[in-house]
Amino acid sequence: AMSRSLGSLPPEPAAETVASRLGAVAQFLRRALPLCQAHTVEFYTRGLWEQLVALSPETVLEALSGAGLLRQQQQRPLEEAAGTARAGLWDNCKFSNVFCENSQKLVNVQFFALAAKHHSLPSLEVCTPLEQMLGALSGKQHERCEIKTDEFMNYKKSHEVQMMSELIDSIANFCGVKQVIDLGSGKGYLSSFLSMQYNLKVYGIDSSNTNTYGANERNRKLKKHWRAYQSRARANVRGQVLEEPKDRAVQDEMKCSANISEKLLSTKNSLLSQDQMASSDSVPLEITGALTDSAMLKTREQTETHLVAQTQSDGNKISENAFSLLNILPADAVEAVSSSKYNVELCEEEKEQRKMASIKAKANKSNDSNIYLPLTSYITAETELRDIITDLEDCIMVGLHTCGDLAPNTLRIFTAKPNKAVCSVGCCYHLLTEEFENQKDCSPGLWGFPMCRYLKEEGWCCGRNARMSACLALERVAVSQVLPTESLFYRAVLQVIIEECYGVIKSDRHVGKIFSKSSSFVDYVRKSLKKLELDESKLPDSCIMDYYEKYKHRMIELEAFNMLKVVLAPCIEVLLLLDRLCYLKEKDNIAWSGLVKLFDPVKSPRCYAVVALKK
Repeated sequence: AMSRSLGSLPPEPAAETVASRLGAVAQFLRRALPLCQAHTVEFYTRGLWEQLVALSPETVLEALSGAGLLRQQQQRPLEEAAGTARAGLWDNCKFSNVFCENSQKLVNVQFFALAAKHHSLPSLEVCTPLEQMLGALSGKQHERCEIKTDEFMNYKKSHEVQMMSELIDSIANFCGVKQVIDLGSGKGYLSSFLSMQYNLKVYGIDSSNTNTYGANERNRKLKKHWRAYQSRARANVRGQVLEEPKDRAVQDEMKCSANISEKLLSTKNSLLSQDQMASSDSVPLEITGALTDSAMLKTREQTETHLVAQTQSDGNKISENAFSLLNILPADAVEAVSSSKYNVELCEEEKEQRKMASIKAKANKSNDSNIYLPLTSYITAETELRDIITDLEDCIMVGLHTCGDLAPNTLRIFTAKPNKAVCSVGCCYHLLTEEFENQKDCSPGLWGFPMCRYLKEEGWCCGRNARMSACLALERVAVSQVLPTESLFYRAVLQVIIEECYGVIKSDRHVGKIFSKSSSFVDYVRKSLKKLELDESKLPDSCIMDYYEKYKHRMIELEAFNMLKVVLAPCIEVLLLLDRLCYLKEKDNIAWSGLVKLFDPVKSPRCYAVVALKK
């Protein structure tokens, strides 16, 4: 029999507290959600700015930009104002300072930003710090030993897998179990690491046969390399501890390199999380990944925005005109990182060392007892795991960025079936099914949202556009100071052309990612019309440019509107996450349940795990 850990469970947020916080967030969003329920495609055709905001776009941008909000802070510090703006104290009187009672339009952007901040997770005091969780479960001061895995994962995935597997291992030790079920395992990043680094028996279940086959092959090849990776990683860690601080010239060179990387932030990926973009075209339960065999020996990808975080933390790097969304965020929301971690070029000597280590690893066949078995199955809330896994025993259910309904269904399986614990990080909120979204189809069933009794009784509905907004990454925008306004502007003006010149209001076809392939607005419109199967020959270039000229001075409206959506995004995510936590709090067989911030939100915007252990 497995021996139980000497640790204990940390304090958990009380059910009454979680319910109260959820009620406060729901009350705020009832007033604020219209800002996110309309699609920016319809921004000009439906006159969204005039309909929803009673301020000039310049006023909004100034309030949310460096100079404006910094001035406001000097006169009345945001944290001082927070004392009278705790979540739950924003009653209807307070809301009247944010939205007009008659028109329902936004009338005060400073109060709006303050309200949004205090209805986001860091301010609601319902999260359990990761270090507290790890320390309590182990019964001792937790010491992190970081293994460098960036040779076979990109930096984002490496960060996610290491942080999450550490927590899963601590839970497994505390519960005295060795079996892990990874739902939506995709390419097998997490499963492989859990089996090889922590000697856990992992079953990875995914709906895609291609993913399962690929995960099996990669795991087989990875095992040959693993011991060499481990020994080299530990040597690297020791070397970093002993390494003397680099001289000023080298540091300056690093800063210069980091500044160059800022150019990467102008891409339209900076606003959306990578999780959403990776799976926006896939079916809800099909998990996509990118661990190719060739990536085993490549250096980490260079598309992460965290490179900028350090240059800004130097103090004098932040521009007066930069977006000061960092002021809306709590002080510890974004990790300060050392730019020395992200040098991606390898010297020839290190390349040779890695090559030799790889050859040695192939020679020394691993005889570890760890097991990882990828399986293919489509998971629903009614899935019987015993039908898939014949030797099912006491286990932990886990999911790293499980798509759409798979995250809530993981929690349903956890509460209804025999197992010990769950650790679930969801993503792709836009792919959730909603019980009250389509009034013609309010049939009882297992919907992705809502889960808890309170929101069900309220008949709560977010809508797809608002759930899509929940995927926006406030921390990334705060660090990168970049919004993909031009691409959204092109699409919004295209919609005007489609409606006015072709009489098309709705279309089953989608424009897709044409902006990056277009050389100009005219080129963008012509490519889009062809894709929509509309006759582009009837529109001369001059007519297309007339539309561009007519709306270009209003691009600032779209930029300001987008900023409001970004500020509100964390509150919508809170509603979805607290709904799941309240669902767990309603169950009698749960010993502990809470939310744990696992990842740095700049590296991985969907960073909160729903964690629960049974009695």
